[in-house]
Amino acid sequence: MSAVSRRLARGAGYALLSVAVLLALAITFTVGWRPLFGPAKRATTDQKFASTPERLQRGQYLVEHVALCYGCHTRFDAKGRDTAVFVAPKGSGQVMLNQADFRVVAPNITPDSVSGIGNWTDDEIGRAIREGIGRDGRALFPMMPYESFRNIADEDLASIVVYLRSQPAAQSNLPRTKVPFPVSRLINSAPRPVNAPVAAPDPNNAVAYGKYLVETVAHCGGCHTPRDNHGQPLPHMALGGGNPFSESGVTVVTANITPDPSGISYYDQPTFLQVMRTGHVRGRKLNAMMPWWAYKDMTDADLNAVFAYLRTVPAVRHRIDNTEPPTLCRLDGQKHGLGDKN
Repeated sequence: MSAVSRRLARGAGYALLSVAVLLALAITFTVGWRPLFGPAKRATTDQKFASTPERLQRGQYLVEHVALCYGCHTRFDAKGRDTAVFVAPKGSGQVMLNQADFRVVAPNITPDSVSGIGNWTDDEIGRAIREGIGRDGRALFPMMPYESFRNIADEDLASIVVYLRSQPAAQSNLPRTKVPFPVSRLINSAPRPVNAPVAAPDPNNAVAYGKYLVETVAHCGGCHTPRDNHGQPLPHMALGGGNPFSESGVTVVTANITPDPSGISYYDQPTFLQVMRTGHVRGRKLNAMMPWWAYKDMTDADLNAVFAYLRTVPAVRHRIDNTEPPTLCRLDGQKHGLGDKN
């Protein structure tokens, strides 16, 4: 090989090395390596949560009235009703999204040993809830809000698992979640192991405990924070409303619940409690797709804590009115009443 050929070969090698380094850096600082190598996960243990009356009571409260697990994991009908009506056994699952080759299923979470979680260990159930890892080790689609649930306190998690195990087993025949490439790889970046104990905030600190309820257990931002075309929360619009939800041909856009005049700045504590207990904002009735019918059984202390925290969040100016004709909103990219006024 001539000297010129050797120099060209070295140059090509350096160029390939540079491309490889740049590609590695690009992957490291953008999507990361998890899409290639799988989600971060820990091995499960044989931990068993003791069933006690206190945990059963707390678990029922969290599952049915705060985290509202059955709101996703059970088919319900809210069209034209004051309150939603479940049309399948609680926890038996449902198809949440089915568009072409993209299907997201909220699975059966009853103790059925074939179609549910009857054969799962307690730690496998807890890992799925807080860490987004299924029994088979794969990442759960993050429509399941494990990125918020990861901060659920250990004792609350134990209560949820104990309660789910206590419920009647129900069989279901649901298809599997089907996520197309590359999203099927990208979601591997979402799960994160919980390797340290998680304690609940002091219930006597209303704002801190309200934040725990709003941001973690009830996951209010999942509905009330608008998202972009990739499903990511829009910056600076936390709890500002604008997400559309449809059922049986009826579309409702979530409200702005920040302390802006376009949100709920006019609420006082009694008003907030009345809305959450009755589903009425003065003379206006909330659509039953807003699950006030589940939240109405939260304790006064918890609802007061939620309101105390909502008074502290940044105000977002975002006008929404479901009684007005939908128009395009430049802030959230959706069509909703008063959208053209933003």
